[in-house]
Amino acid sequence: MRAPALLEMARRNDVALPADNVAGLAALYEFTDFAHFINVWMLSTSALRTATDFRQVVVDYAAEAASHGAVYVEGIFSPSEAVARGAGWDEVFAGYCDGAAEARELHGVLVRLTPDVTRGMPLGVAEETATYAVKYAGRGIVGLGLGGSEAEYAPEPYERAFAIARSGGLGSVPHAGEVAGPESIRGALDVLHADRLRHGIRAIEDPSLVRELADRDTVLDVCPISNVRTRAVASLAEHPLPALVAAGVACSVSTDDPAMFGTDLSADYAAALALGVSPADCYQAGVRGALCDDDTRAWLANVGADHDWPSVTSDRGVRADDRDS
Repeated sequence: MRAPALLEMARRNDVALPADNVAGLAALYEFTDFAHFINVWMLSTSALRTATDFRQVVVDYAAEAASHGAVYVEGIFSPSEAVARGAGWDEVFAGYCDGAAEARELHGVLVRLTPDVTRGMPLGVAEETATYAVKYAGRGIVGLGLGGSEAEYAPEPYERAFAIARSGGLGSVPHAGEVAGPESIRGALDVLHADRLRHGIRAIEDPSLVRELADRDTVLDVCPISNVRTRAVASLAEHPLPALVAAGVACSVSTDDPAMFGTDLSADYAAALALGVSPADCYQAGVRGALCDDDTRAWLANVGADHDWPSVTSDRGVRADDRDS
């Protein structure tokens, strides 16, 4: 949620915020560290109370994503916090799924959803999240994720929740290997049976794991700018994306909390290009890893084939005429 939407929802739901204007909230969004990010995330999600709010979040983001050329989005939402504040599970899921349907009508973006199990929540809540995700599989839910404080909570305890999702035909798309190291990725692969990994960049610390990811053709959803903001990498120049791609690992380009980290889809694609990575290859990796049906995958492949992608220069720089591509 961008600051204007947060302010609107907070006023509508009589939720107190630390600032009562857009400028004040925008200043609050200025990232300092991961603990600050979690605090602001909790603050912003506290304003989401009704099905109308959940629907609006999806529609608003679809409009933003469409402005950057997005045609397909697998969006993440965290239902358990809203339920803990008194919303019903069905209200939360129905609101987000209604938003996905409306987003296609209004903005032409095909939105699919992958609700997150929140690390640190009771395991029973994790399993309930998975159960409701399966219930709404016919309305746009395609996978189950795992988010929150990766360094404090390993993937393994969430095995049963992901087994519930898998038995209901959903994919496994946990966050792993950004804040925590290769052991987080191995847990996600071996215990949660990850179809795709959010981040996964710290695989670079273990050559055997890099080879395994390449052999499995496991797609990493890489978020270059977010990784710099969270200090998972020291600078964009030191980002492991080029090394992972060179080793044969399929990497999509994604955004991680655009409002908080001052990014968007265009900026993250530009960052990949500046690192010498082909945007066309990143798009194709995204198509391979998408949790979609064969007809949708064929459509996405055709969209990518018809697009005039910017080319990579030999000095790993972005050409002036490519910056707005």
